[in-house]
Amino acid sequence: MSGTAFPPLAWIDIDWQGRAVRIEHQWLNTHRRDAPLLVFLHEGLGSVAMWRDYPQQLCDALKVRGLVYSRPGYGQSTPRDPDEHWAPDFMHRQAHEVLPALLDALGVKQTPWLVGHSDGGSISLLYASRHRAAGLIVMAPHIVVEAVSITRIGHARQAYKDTDLRARLKRYHADVDSAFWGWNNIWLDPSFRTWSIEEDISTITCPVLAIQGMDDEYGTLAQIKGIAQQLPQAQLLELANCGHSPHRDQPLALTQACLSFFNAHHTSPISHHVHFQN
Repeated sequence: MSGTAFPPLAWIDIDWQGRAVRIEHQWLNTHRRDAPLLVFLHEGLGSVAMWRDYPQQLCDALKVRGLVYSRPGYGQSTPRDPDEHWAPDFMHRQAHEVLPALLDALGVKQTPWLVGHSDGGSISLLYASRHRAAGLIVMAPHIVVEAVSITRIGHARQAYKDTDLRARLKRYHADVDSAFWGWNNIWLDPSFRTWSIEEDISTITCPVLAIQGMDDEYGTLAQIKGIAQQLPQAQLLELANCGHSPHRDQPLALTQACLSFFNAHHTSPISHHVHFQN
């Protein structure tokens, strides 16, 4: 990350489901006033803080602005009500209701690029199925529910109860139980087993880079191959020695791929030299 400190956090209220929801967010490279905008969508247990410095690294490499935010129920955003149980369409609602409301509240007028990880990748795809997007970079996205995902999420539930997982996650969420149980309960709900967005994403017209680690413990290559079956314009990247989080396991290879993809679909190509400061 360039510099020595993270950019400041901010909060904004949006109207969602008839109530005011406070959204934690962070702007990156605001000095690049006329540059493209990358919006980062975190994983199922993620938040602004859990991205660490990768959004800054990518925005610096691509010479763009960035917007990172925590969805309701995560990070420092409004937590989930204790008795609130997410329905199988929870990612659709994040894509079709929450993200558009957030962009509107923040006064975003330009068409954004979306960078999504895991659940955030699925939400990015769903957003682009109805709204304009300049391009999508989706890492370990889900378009169907696989048995391997259910198995690993079941293991996570046991670890949350029996190990220090809860304490480790608490560093990233004001209400860690809100984040964990909202995600875990719906993924393990029998009604979610038939969830699929294969038909939804067929309407996407923007460029798509779909990335999967070959050692991903939460999904198989069938996820990104399924995207390619629906979207002929999709470019696929399979990363060796990489699990569920390419930005942590293979950040340099990921950034180089994103840079090539961005240059191919943006009108002002930039240098392919990438350097990360320690």
